[in-house]
Amino acid sequence: MGKLIPRYVGPYEVLKRVGKVSYELKLPTELSTVHPMFHVSMVRKCISDPMYILPIEGLGVDEKPSYEEVLVEILDRQVKKLTTKVVASINVLWRNHVVDRATWEAKSIMKSSYPHIFTP
Repeated sequence: MGKLIPRYVGPYEVLKRVGKVSYELKLPTELSTVHPMFHVSMVRKCISDPMYILPIEGLGVDEKPSYEEVLVEILDRQVKKLTTKVVASINVLWRNHVVDRATWEAKSIMKSSYPHIFTP
């Protein structure tokens, strides 16, 4: 389904250019929850053929957008001995992040969230 979904909605009037790489668009009231600033890569020249214009009806805009991190790889493991317990941690590489941005996470929490990674 992902290949066939429409990529652009509009056309909308460009109010002004902001900086070198972004534009402010005049959006209808139905899209009041969407921020009106768009990077130049998200804006396309208007096609005059009405067949290619997607109607706004039926366009779903999530009121509470979220971003889900996806675990890509476990880079390292460590066990720290505290005075009363032992804590196992893993260094996790997330999708859309570089290796320098990998984070240390508790192994027990990651094992419950991503059991398929820890299968023997």
